[in-house]
Amino acid sequence: MFAVIQTGGKQYRVNEGSVLRVEKLDSAEVGAVVTFDHVLVVGQGADVKIGKPLVSGAKVTATVQGSVRSDKVRIVKFRRRKHYMRQGTHRQTYTEVKVTGISG
Repeated sequence: MFAVIQTGGKQYRVNEGSVLRVEKLDSAEVGAVVTFDHVLVVGQGADVKIGKPLVSGAKVTATVQGSVRSDKVRIVKFRRRKHYMRQGTHRQTYTEVKVTGISG
């Protein structure tokens, strides 16, 4: 069984047992159970339910495995011949979850 969920402004196709990195969830501690209610598609084989925009009564449960930080990204603003240059860096934080159940 698979589902397409929406979280953090992005959409993910998930199966039971799959591990994925989603945008940081504030209320998520290691081992906590998280429920995703914004389910767009649920299906198994040829039986597929497509929501308009959400599938009513469908939800995906997952357990939090931890938080992960991505690689450091350099940000440079530069204007030639104007003596202007700014540099910065950014590291995005993700929450790693393992899908335990799909209902709907």
